[in-house]
Amino acid sequence: MPKSLRPDLHGLLIVDKPGLPDGLDPKTADRLPTSHDIVQRVRRWSGQRRIGHTGTLDPMASGILILCLGAATRLVEYYQGHDKSYLAEIALGVSTATYDAMGVVVDEQPSPPLTVDQIEAALSQFQGTIEQKPPIYSALKQDGESLHRKARRGEVVEVAARRVTIHRLDLVEFSPPSVIRLRVHCSAGTYVRSLAHDLGKALGTVAHLSALCRETVGEFTLADAHSLDAIESAAQDDRLADLLLPVGERLTLPILPLDEAAVERLGFGQRIWLPAPPTPVAVDDVVQGIDAGDQLLGILRILDLAPDGEAVLCKADKWLAPHFGQPLHSA
Repeated sequence: MPKSLRPDLHGLLIVDKPGLPDGLDPKTADRLPTSHDIVQRVRRWSGQRRIGHTGTLDPMASGILILCLGAATRLVEYYQGHDKSYLAEIALGVSTATYDAMGVVVDEQPSPPLTVDQIEAALSQFQGTIEQKPPIYSALKQDGESLHRKARRGEVVEVAARRVTIHRLDLVEFSPPSVIRLRVHCSAGTYVRSLAHDLGKALGTVAHLSALCRETVGEFTLADAHSLDAIESAAQDDRLADLLLPVGERLTLPILPLDEAAVERLGFGQRIWLPAPPTPVAVDDVVQGIDAGDQLLGILRILDLAPDGEAVLCKADKWLAPHFGQPLHSA
């Protein structure tokens, strides 16, 4: 384990978060790690204090958790809001306060005999852009406080429905009489717990989410992810840097190449005109400033567009170059 701080570690660490082990009763399970717990562990193992995540996973859920280390913490907002995909298991006949297996049972109803066709017909109701009501036991804030804190104090919590998009909803397996496995590709902000709850109603019973694995986040997949054991081992051997993806890896923002003169001026906070990127942009959009070696030097904001559309006026919104030893003056 590192004996000193490591402020030199910069990049993305894709974690394969552990969830509820198969066959283990969540009511008797040891406390499962939260996303915050995992951030704390990686801070301790790595010696890098500047670590943030781009979106939490519930304690019961497994799969991709994206951590940003060092300079990458300045890019957290640009890795949020991406589509995600999940493998979900839904148990019919029992509903819980939290809509998942970790919650207190609040209702039990028999599951009607179902066919695959009936399940797929019910699933079709939830595809596309829908209004979805999040669980009251969630991290969403109301009056500056998380809803789950209010709910656990016994307060009456009213949650407004939100518009989300479920791009694909595929039935993977139906194990009669009560277990449904789905693959869900959805927009950010979608609660698969709420989908499980609502699907139970659509099938004439009640339901809860019994297992969940997040398989993709934006351009990242489980193939990019590392187990906690692998991360701890790499940190102990002082090779954690080998597991990090570069700062700016797979950002989906438009790209502007920067020459040495542009790097110098942007590094001093100046506004400069640059050739417009091939991707259409508008005033107040942000783009990536990339050097000749394809290294991300900063996030630039578009301040104005030339009348002919061939150039854009930019200023550095977040300048990262000093973190990588990029000189402001060429040698």
